[in-house]
Formats: sequence, C-alpha cells, structure tokens
Amino acid sequence: MKWAKQALDVGLYTMQREAMLAFWQQEAGVPFDEMLPVGGGVQQHRHRIGASILKINHVRDPLPAAAASGYRRLSIAREGLAAPRELRDPDGNALRLVPAGFEGIGQLEMEIAVRDLAASRHFWGHAMQLEEISEGRFRLGESLLRLLPDVSVVPDQPMRAAGWRYTTVQVFDVVGEHAGILARGGREGMAPRRLGEVAYISFVCDPDGRWIEISQRKSLTGSLA
Repeated sequence: MKWAKQALDVGLYTMQREAMLAFWQQEAGVPFDEMLPVGGGVQQHRHRIGASILKINHVRDPLPAAAASGYRRLSIAREGLAAPRELRDPDGNALRLVPAGFEGIGQLEMEIAVRDLAASRHFWGHAMQLEEISEGRFRLGESLLRLLPDVSVVPDQPMRAAGWRYTTVQVFDVVGEHAGILARGGREGMAPRRLGEVAYISFVCDPDGRWIEISQRKSLTGSLA
C-alpha cells in the first residue's frame, strides 16, 4: 500500500463532549487541532499526537448499547515521564502514558484484543500490508499496533457506539487501496465515498469485524481524483 502519512489515527465516539475534551486536553495533554462537522449530528474534535490524530466524535443523538470493540488501550509516549501512568477517560477508555521509547513506543500504540491471533496477523500483515516487527506487533511509521489474544471478544460490533471504535490509515488512492484490501482477504465495511472537498473515505473490517477507515485526505494528497 502507498501511504500518504506514516502514522495511524485513532477514533472514539462519546456523548460527553465537555468532560472528554477536558480530560484529553488537560489530563492527557493532547493538543486540540480543529473541530469538523462530519454529518449525522456528529462533531469530530481532532487532537494531535505527533503525526497521528485522535478523533473524538461527539454525537448529538444517544449511542446504542454495544460490546467493546476490541480496540483496548491507547499508549502515548511522553518526553520526561519517569514511569508509565494508567488512566481512564470519562467514558472508561483505557489510556497509558509512557516514557518515550518504553517498549519501543516512540509516538503511540493501540492494543487490539483478537479472537484468532493467526488470522489477525495475516490481516494486518497481508491485507493491510503493515510491517510486522515482532509476533503480533505491527508498525506504520511511528505508530504501533499490538494484537492480544482474547477469546472473549464479541465480534461484529457497530462502529458508532461509545468507546474506541476505529483506526484510520491515510492513502493516495482510496478506490484502488480499498479494492486491494478486499482482494487480499479484507472485508468491506463501507464502499468508498466522497466527503465534499475534504476527503474520500471507505471502511474495511478485520477478522473480528473491527472498523478500519481508509482515507484519502486532500490536505495530505493534494487531490481527490
């Protein structure tokens, strides 16, 4: 795959806008970037983690009850931190602040609970073409994914529900990359569609039905053609 950005973005949904923004900006120390209305009563509050974006999607209407997605814990590297700190945001999402370089984390790492480690390794390594740096651990630039076997994961959960719900990769050609992922065994979550003059996006799903956004963002690629 041809990446438009050497970093992963991470996304969550919430109904607690003020409390969540206060936590992530003040206690977690993640700088606010911009707010984008993305339709359907959703405001996306974008925060920067190095080259990555934390997308806090605040919804106008109540979110449905759903099991956890399996996106389990986000770790963020911090210069000057002496030891890891375990935190929970107001919705209970797990966050770990770690010293820069701790366990090889230079920017961020997302842990993913998976039912079948072999199938998930094949998906991320073959279908998504991320570099596997050790068994079940993948790299895209300064961003890491770590797969954790867990047979209790409830598959095929909705994307639009509270908590960690998706990751995003940035590419130069959504239509081509989306088709390539499906040809290599990925499952379609949503066919490519254009968001005005901002981006062209699609979604695919991993073996447990978790959502991965494929994004062609004009500010990164220069074109939506």
